[in-house]
Amino acid sequence: MQLTVIIPTYNESNNLPKLVAVLFSLPIRELKLLIVDDNSPDGTGKVAKDLREKYPGRISVIERPRKLGMGSAYLAGFRYALGEGAEAIGQMDADFSHPPEKLVELLNALDSCDMVLGSRYVPGGKLDENWPLWRRGLSAFGNFYARTILGLPVRDATGGYRVWRRSTLIGMPLERVCSNGYAFQIEMTYITARLGFCIHEVPIYFADRRWGRSKMSTAIQLEAARRVWQMLWEYRDLAPNR
Repeated sequence: MQLTVIIPTYNESNNLPKLVAVLFSLPIRELKLLIVDDNSPDGTGKVAKDLREKYPGRISVIERPRKLGMGSAYLAGFRYALGEGAEAIGQMDADFSHPPEKLVELLNALDSCDMVLGSRYVPGGKLDENWPLWRRGLSAFGNFYARTILGLPVRDATGGYRVWRRSTLIGMPLERVCSNGYAFQIEMTYITARLGFCIHEVPIYFADRRWGRSKMSTAIQLEAARRVWQMLWEYRDLAPNR
């Protein structure tokens, strides 16, 4: 199936050309990329447009006027990719924390489910050994917190390396999604589970970013903690649609 991978960017000018080269070397015949840039000060938008010229017909670019956040970037990407007829839609970070070589396995797993999630917390999954203990603990607790409160049937609710079936995204009320930071990943997972879609987790090694600085902040973490409780109320009306 034709796969479009959405890559949100903000100050990823060094990472993006390397990532694009690796992705296009994978044995995925119908692979396209959609780069959503939030007016990066380091010129990532221009780099993305140059790559679009280098790989004609394989890369699309959405340029936004300012930093609007990861969640809204993915929602804009979903709408664009669905409008272009993508049969499968992926999402991944630009900083190599998501192993690009795993994309083949994620896409193949989509044959038997509705959404595939690259997971750090299933057998075979792993976090970067260089992460400090407090960061490992925060990540593990964040997932435990979200899974427990929302009753999620996955181990890695906050993971952002995913591949969706077209029909899955079309069947979701994307217009209701309002989280923007990492809570976006939890919200999308919760809606998917509430609607009865099948989620499969593929183990991945989650590496620390190779170049640049992490976008994680205390504000993003606090938003996720607060939003989890709001989701319980906001999506109480959703039930399996098949």
